[in-house]
Amino acid sequence: MPYPKIVLKKGKEESLLRFHPWIFSGAIHHIDDGVKEGDVVSVYTAGGEFIANGHFQQGTIAVRVLTFDDVTIDAGFWKHRLLSALRMRQAIGIADSPINNTFRLVHGEGDSLPGLVIDCYGPTAVMQAHSVGMHLCRHEVAQALTEVMGSRIRSIYYKSETTLPFKTDLENGFIYGGDEGNVAMENGLKFYVDWLKGQKTGFFVDQRENRLLLERYAKGRSVLNMFCYTGGFSFYAMRGGASLVHSVDSSAKAIELTNRNVELNFPDDKRHQAFCDDAFRFLDRMEQVYDLVILDPPAFAKHRGALHNALKGYTRLNAKAFEKIKLGGILFTFSCSQVVTKDHFRNAVFTAAAQAKRQVRILHQLHQPADHPVNIYHPEGEYLKGLVLYVE
Repeated sequence: MPYPKIVLKKGKEESLLRFHPWIFSGAIHHIDDGVKEGDVVSVYTAGGEFIANGHFQQGTIAVRVLTFDDVTIDAGFWKHRLLSALRMRQAIGIADSPINNTFRLVHGEGDSLPGLVIDCYGPTAVMQAHSVGMHLCRHEVAQALTEVMGSRIRSIYYKSETTLPFKTDLENGFIYGGDEGNVAMENGLKFYVDWLKGQKTGFFVDQRENRLLLERYAKGRSVLNMFCYTGGFSFYAMRGGASLVHSVDSSAKAIELTNRNVELNFPDDKRHQAFCDDAFRFLDRMEQVYDLVILDPPAFAKHRGALHNALKGYTRLNAKAFEKIKLGGILFTFSCSQVVTKDHFRNAVFTAAAQAKRQVRILHQLHQPADHPVNIYHPEGEYLKGLVLYVE
């Protein structure tokens, strides 16, 4: 079917010829009358050549490209893209695993579905829209999802109340099936998923492989898990044989969920204690008792204007950890801010090490797992950065 047209300014198609999936508002010369947010539009060069179909939206990113082929965005399109996403997860061994029923099925631009995230927690898929277009297509996507996943899922929970770029009376809720229970499994460990009120889709799926790495270093160590959220790193540390694990978060709900998750896996285990406290205040007061520290804060910068203050925050946080960690300690430190590059983050951490006057060696450079793929044409998708450091 013919879609409303958007015509680019002369020469502004260059990034699209390199298959970058965003079209910025400044590149647009003309928009057909009557185009509304969320509409599928066809994009043409100044010379009249078709170049892409995508979702239109008011704002800096005006079009998120769904396809560079002139095809209809219909049920067949959604099914094809979701099937491609599933096959990739099967190829890397994360889907249909006997010890893991938690994974990301759709990672926005990484799966050529910009504005859409789908995480699977056992029989429940949690779907989240980050664009108006994906919100308007939610029922078509859900229908395609049930066909592609078959018996793997029995419910779809739609959780976009806080991620859509416009004010709406939308409420989170099931758009397919119903409550199937909220206990999922990751690498043989169980956890409760708070998809009703929790951050993201209810759990930070992107730290799965990094949690597994931490487990290897935990034996006999005293562990501090800052910004613990639901306690993922904490119960991996306990399975790894940590001598004690302390979890800290400023959210009382997060602390409650952490305690429930630890109890689910290690009932009545006295090695764990959780504290509801501000991270900087806790670090200021703490004694030098931990030899394994995890710093996994929320995004310090969500846009470029906040970058400078974010880097100062990362430096301050890491400097405090370097000051307090025991001799021969190991620090896992992360940034999940998309606008903070690997070089930005490394420089902030290196500055912190110098301020604390500690000798530091890099053991690992970490990133998001394979079920959070980066589209090779969209390097902005590489958002998670991490370092594992040995501190003398």
